Amino acid sequence: MPSTCSTQRSSIYAPRLCRLLEVSDLTPQEKLFRLQLEDGSVLNHQPGQFVQVSIPGLTEAPISVASSPSRNGYFELGVRKAGSLTGAMHLLQPGATIGIRGPFGRPFQIDALRKRHLILLAGGCGLAPLRSLIQYCQDYPEQFGTIDILYGARSPQDLLFKDDLLQWRLSACFSCTYTVDNDPADSCYDGETGLITRLLPKLQIAPADTCAVVVGPPPMYRPVIEALHDKGLPSDRIMLSLERNMRCGIGKCGHCTIEHLYCCSDGPIFWLNEVEHLRGAL
Repeated sequence: MPSTCSTQRSSIYAPRLCRLLEVSDLTPQEKLFRLQLEDGSVLNHQPGQFVQVSIPGLTEAPISVASSPSRNGYFELGVRKAGSLTGAMHLLQPGATIGIRGPFGRPFQIDALRKRHLILLAGGCGLAPLRSLIQYCQDYPEQFGTIDILYGARSPQDLLFKDDLLQWRLSACFSCTYTVDNDPADSCYDGETGLITRLLPKLQIAPADTCAVVVGPPPMYRPVIEALHDKGLPSDRIMLSLERNMRCGIGKCGHCTIEHLYCCSDGPIFWLNEVEHLRGAL
């Protein structure tokens, strides 16, 4: 009989079967997958963690969990069609099965965010992992102070989770503002236009009681961090998600190293003061 230690170790490497409950379109390139573990167990993730997704005959890919663990009975993945595995996922229908390893990675540090004013900033696909934290805050509003959600996308067509954005704008839990880089003349878009950094000067914050969380594409980080510093927010109050070319998900293969750190196991969530001095981190 295998020991408990060896069983736990093997479970890191062996995918668990998940059944696809629902699939819905987010944009022409992204879909939302609602999944359930076939054995009836709970994924037991924390906001900000990711899973390794596999389909027999294809490669494996890390995908952030886009739903809060407080939403019982399922978990969700927002998936952009970008390669062979994600392309195959986009062809799946409810009832199909895929493999899941995880959850992996360092999550958002929720204990450090409690009772504080939160500025949650997402760019592009970064809204998917940030959504897990937003839902958690929505389900436990008494644990947090005021919450500002700022989101930027390339165009109205590229806005993710449009129904959620509307719900968050109407919710008493949040102030939610989104912007797009370009607004075609024939669109019915009713939000802001311009880079996400133009939304920050309007915020009134008390730096001693505020934390920011930033998730988005690498070119967004430096200007957003500079804007947050201009608001008086120090690096030890800015949390961010760093993504690299992950392979194994458990700090073994070395594909996602940032100097001495493994993005998959030491991250993907870091405080800015932990990584701002590392070459290539931002």
